[in-house]
Amino acid sequence: MNPHILLAEDDLHIREGLMLTLESEGYRVTAAHNGAEALREFARAKFDLVLLDVMMPEVSGFDVCRAIRRQNRAVPVILLTAKSEEVDKVVGLELGADDYITKPFGVRELLARVAAVLRRAATAAEPPKKEKTAAPPPDLFAFGAAQIERKKMRATRGRHTEDLTARELALMDLFRAHPDEVLSRDQLLNAAWGINYLGTTRTLDQHIAQLRKKIEKTPDDPAAILTVHGIGYRYQPPT
Repeated sequence: MNPHILLAEDDLHIREGLMLTLESEGYRVTAAHNGAEALREFARAKFDLVLLDVMMPEVSGFDVCRAIRRQNRAVPVILLTAKSEEVDKVVGLELGADDYITKPFGVRELLARVAAVLRRAATAAEPPKKEKTAAPPPDLFAFGAAQIERKKMRATRGRHTEDLTARELALMDLFRAHPDEVLSRDQLLNAAWGINYLGTTRTLDQHIAQLRKKIEKTPDDPAAILTVHGIGYRYQPPT
């Protein structure tokens, strides 16, 4: 059965245009004209992807994303935003959105991002291959100035405890597997987002900035995750 998409957009013309575009590609689309209706539709049916406009009446796209993530951590979420401020994009990513598209955007870009996110979700849902049996990563480990608890998905630094995202854990796993090595942005994107990710490296930089706030003593002067200009990042393990 073709993927089922929940589209929440308060602008009638944009909503109808997106519905026609997505349906022409074979997707099934359920449309909501505001955030409250989007939450009602999400409770009624099973969706393979959620497209959320950020600025909606009654309940914002951020609030809808937050509510969805309380119920379901697997369904992909793409935010549609007319804002260009970095803080809005960071907020969306912290809430668990998989990607964001800034308006105005082209039809080809939208369809490419939708297809890429659906591919990643399908790959993540596949059972793990059994030909390799790697040792499970440790549940407790030190990273930077923090103690990481994998199962609880949190970082503790002194008296401060921060929740971690799955992508932040994936980034830390790659860094720990390659201490003192320079890792390119593409390597890090592939590890945390998948090889089909079509977003920009600025998304990675924003995630690194948020991760530094959780594991560094002084995030503005990092000692664990170091920037290698023009290439990527290097992890310096605690001594």
